Amino acid sequence: MAGVGTSGSGGGGDTEMGGWSELLNTSTKLLEQAAPTPHFPTLQRNLDQLEALSTKLKAKTIRAEAPSQSLSATRLLAREGINAEQLTRDLKSFELKTTFEDVFPSEATSVEEYLQQLHEMAIVSSIQGAQKDNLKSFNNYMMQVLEDDWQKEKRDFLQSLSRLSTLPKRNTNLASGLSRPALMSASSPQAASGLPAMEVMPIPNKTIIENKSSVYAGVVRDLNDARGRSLPFSPATAFRAAYESLSVDVIGAKSVTMQKVWHLIQALVGEGSTHRSNSRKMSLVIGARQHLEWGHEKYIIETINSHPALAALGGSVGNLQKIRAFLRVRLRDHGVLDFDAIDLRRQPPVDTTWQQIYFCLRTGYYDEARQVAQSSRVAYNFAPLLAEWITTNGAVSSETALTASEECEKMLRMGDRPGRPGYDRKKLLLYAIICGCRRQIDRLLKDLPTLFNTIEDFLWFKLSALRESTSASSSNVLNESLVPYTLEDLQNYLNKFEPSYYTKSGKDPLVYPYVLLLSIQLLPAILYLSKEVGEEGFHVDAVHISITLADHGILPEGVGSGQKMGVMDACAEAASIVRQYGSICLRNGNLDLALEYYAQAAAAMGGGQVSWIGHGNADQQRQRSSMLKQLLTEILLRDGGIQLLLGPSGMGEEGELKKYMMDWRSRQQFLLEAAHRCQEAGLYDKSVEIHKRVGAFAMALQTINKCLSDAICGMAHNMLDGESRAIALIQSGNEILETSRYSSEASVQDKDLISEQQIVLRQLEAILHIYKLARAGQTVDALRETIKLPFLHLDPQSPNVAIDVFRDLSPHVQACVPDLLKVALNCMDNVRDTDGTLRAVKSKIANLVASNMSRNWPQDLYQKVAQCI
Repeated sequence: MAGVGTSGSGGGGDTEMGGWSELLNTSTKLLEQAAPTPHFPTLQRNLDQLEALSTKLKAKTIRAEAPSQSLSATRLLAREGINAEQLTRDLKSFELKTTFEDVFPSEATSVEEYLQQLHEMAIVSSIQGAQKDNLKSFNNYMMQVLEDDWQKEKRDFLQSLSRLSTLPKRNTNLASGLSRPALMSASSPQAASGLPAMEVMPIPNKTIIENKSSVYAGVVRDLNDARGRSLPFSPATAFRAAYESLSVDVIGAKSVTMQKVWHLIQALVGEGSTHRSNSRKMSLVIGARQHLEWGHEKYIIETINSHPALAALGGSVGNLQKIRAFLRVRLRDHGVLDFDAIDLRRQPPVDTTWQQIYFCLRTGYYDEARQVAQSSRVAYNFAPLLAEWITTNGAVSSETALTASEECEKMLRMGDRPGRPGYDRKKLLLYAIICGCRRQIDRLLKDLPTLFNTIEDFLWFKLSALRESTSASSSNVLNESLVPYTLEDLQNYLNKFEPSYYTKSGKDPLVYPYVLLLSIQLLPAILYLSKEVGEEGFHVDAVHISITLADHGILPEGVGSGQKMGVMDACAEAASIVRQYGSICLRNGNLDLALEYYAQAAAAMGGGQVSWIGHGNADQQRQRSSMLKQLLTEILLRDGGIQLLLGPSGMGEEGELKKYMMDWRSRQQFLLEAAHRCQEAGLYDKSVEIHKRVGAFAMALQTINKCLSDAICGMAHNMLDGESRAIALIQSGNEILETSRYSSEASVQDKDLISEQQIVLRQLEAILHIYKLARAGQTVDALRETIKLPFLHLDPQSPNVAIDVFRDLSPHVQACVPDLLKVALNCMDNVRDTDGTLRAVKSKIANLVASNMSRNWPQDLYQKVAQCI
């Protein structure tokens, strides 16, 4: 069988080869017989070209070649009616996508288990996604916080470094804008009323601190000018108007703005208010309460304007009509109100008597509150209590307080009964205000912690209820167990909380000092603001709040609870803040502005406005005088200080000093002390100038002689400018002598002292002349002039008699003698002794040195004398 198969195969191959040979022969014959036709051009190819064409053809067909499996698959698809080429094209764009089961493999055997697994997987996926989102959000938030903190720290640090440059400087637009000619005179109506001068306007393109410093400085100038001339001036009103001219507060940005703080300061000091108490502390409490009432009135008007249709105010502009319009908005969900009811036989209207009385008091409408109480049957018994409270500014009698306390006890025992409207609590508040009892107020706040919506409402209630505690009243109420609620109780309660609690961790920074001011803790509020060094410039506001409160003399009443400070301690704290601000102006070279703030610092130490007219107590006047002299001396020692304080001539009659020291004797004493300070500080030129202004020519000459002696000694030690300085000093001395001859201020005793100093000046001038001759090489002339000096006794013709030449000699001249003797000995080394004169002079010099060995003269002088003997 194998042989058969092989033979068959070989036969097939021979047949195939024969067929190819026959085909080749046929094609050759056809080619030979074929004639050229125009339709088919003749093509001739060589073997290389044929090989290339065959290779190209093979490359086109090789893509269609496929293995046997591919061919089998193609036949199978064709048998089933599927187009293999179309399927190939579709598979080129085929994309595999995962199914839900691929992601969440299901191992459940039922639909419930499958859904449970699906639910769990969805929850896990959500949690993981939320964790990623939270982590990303947290990281972003922390980066933002770090960035904000860094920016704040950098801003505060740079601000603290640049505080010296934030204030108006001398010879700048700011200083020129605040110059005195540009300010309105204090005698004008604006200055007298405390309004700032119209020329003091905020400068554009400046920081908030610079603009504040600018407008506030103008008010300080006007304040000093008015106080110096005993004219009325309202500093709080002026500072508030100056701040409002800046227009820096953004409405709605903060709950408490500096404009609101200035209004509170204005109310505390009582500018423009007539309701004052005999007690200064209670006057401050009334002022704080009036400020809160002013704020609530604004709130009521804003509420009415926001709901005009609901308020239905109409054309009525009375205070009671405003309160009722406000109640229409506030109680819009309670039904018909009693003052709007028309048919009383229908559903009973809501009784708003206590609401009207409370909100009238809360808004400061006391007369309207009394009117409502007297006209209502519900408040008939309350009317006389309210009338007494209004008349006495809260200082009701113990009987009235006891009656109100009993009514409070009754209401607190009853509590809120079902159906009892919540706004009846206003009745409880009103009786608690009349009562003023600590126990009732504490219980009320404990039982009803949500009674007040805002801290302003809370503080108004406390300020209205508190009483001034005195020893006499305490003994009366203690017997009846009615301990009054005092200002100290309020301060202790508020101080339990940290500043960050009030400021919301710095988001509303003025709330805490605002609360301190409302609770009459004036000094702590100022100290807190003075430490707030930032771009808002609260430390600048603190300085001028200190000036305002100190001018009114109320700082000792506002040291706060737990602060053991005396009257002078509170004044000294405020004076220190103002003085520090003035010293910054001084360092910037703005002497005139520094003078204004220094004057206010001294006034604060003396008790404020009363110190300008000498009405303060003796201790305050002494403290003010001491600080004023010290601060004026600081200005006097600066360049330009003498010109500012004393003017072009005289002792201050033409300068600023006369405004603060009107008495001639006090000015003279101050200038003499200042000249002495200048001498101690080495400011001899200023000392001479001040002594000349005062007329103390002998003291001025004495200073000139000391400086001349130092200059001559410097020449002996080869100081470069010694000679020129000495010549200038001699010229100054001669001018002083010339002035003293025509001065009417010099007495006979002064003229004797002047003559003594003139002799010293001439002696030093002679020594200077000898030094100049020696330096010029004129040794003979230098020796001759030295021998002529009468106070040395070196004349070789005179007898050798032991004389104490230094007994009547000025110390300034004595200081020049050792160097003068060395100059004389050096000159004698260069001169020939022909007649023994030089030997005699050397002998006298040796005797002079020997007799003064105790003076510890320079060692080289002793050596020089030893060499010459």
